[in-house]
Amino acid sequence: MNATILSNNDQHNHYPVLLKEILSIISPQNGGTFIDCTFGQGGYSESILKFPKTKVIAIDRDSNCEKIARSIKEKNKNRFFFHNIRFSELDKIKKNLFPINGIIFDLGYSYTQIKDLSKGLSFESKGPLNMKMGLNNFSASEVVNNLDEKDLYLIFKYFGDERDSRKIAKKIVFERAKGQIDNEKLLEIIDKVKKNKNQKIHKATKIFQALRIFVNKEVSELIYGLINSVKILNKEGFILVVSFHSLEDRIIKYFFKNLSEHVKISRYQPELKKEKNILKTLNKKPITPTKEEIRINRPSRSAKLRSVMKISERKNFEIDILKKFKNLLEIENLSEKL
Repeated sequence: MNATILSNNDQHNHYPVLLKEILSIISPQNGGTFIDCTFGQGGYSESILKFPKTKVIAIDRDSNCEKIARSIKEKNKNRFFFHNIRFSELDKIKKNLFPINGIIFDLGYSYTQIKDLSKGLSFESKGPLNMKMGLNNFSASEVVNNLDEKDLYLIFKYFGDERDSRKIAKKIVFERAKGQIDNEKLLEIIDKVKKNKNQKIHKATKIFQALRIFVNKEVSELIYGLINSVKILNKEGFILVVSFHSLEDRIIKYFFKNLSEHVKISRYQPELKKEKNILKTLNKKPITPTKEEIRINRPSRSAKLRSVMKISERKNFEIDILKKFKNLLEIENLSEKL
């Protein structure tokens, strides 16, 4: 996952999505330590470090980001720290070094990553299916060529919201009996199944999204990333998440709402048994890019920013979250068959 999306108008500049809005919430002019959970091209990190009293701990699962991280480190030796880990592993960061004032997630992918054809995120990619973003155990090729029809259907339906999931899964299993399914063959299969359907987006968009989410375990990454954010965040610190599709936003919205509204242990128990809030929602509705930002950086048009402030501590708050998304986590666990 990446902290920036590049504009198609200018492929040499990267634009941290909703940067002004994020900075206005975290107020880096007051100093503090911030975690950039999706470092990518370093847009958020560099912007925060422009304020002299700040420190940034950046993390990214993509090892290709390390070159940019080294460059920023050279300019900010005692203020910038980079870790090549998944953000679900936030709890591994030694937070006792600094109190954490803000944690930022941008769940988009950069133009650089999409145009790196070896990653297989683009419809222009050739050869074996990949979609690994770093620190992975399997590729999209292993998923498509090994999981059974029912498993593929569940992945396409719940991670891609693809209407033709069942037909595409069936066609994949039929075709792979003749030989390995690679990037071009998968596109061909999808095109045949959705032959006469007019769509505003590429026919393969939802299938590619589903495979990318599954390969990179993006559901559990997000859920455990949020859980560990709450655990390590300082009181009165902020969590901000920029998402780009409905599945991500649904998880974030539920997570923030669940921890920012009074929830009774049981509806049959008295009011005194209500759990205390851990978070305070800062905006009832998600913040979206301005027309000007969309004009400059068109891929930002689907971005949604949700943010909260931590106001108290509570143990075992994650139990309800994990129960709510048990079905999605179980689908993700189909990878154990590989």
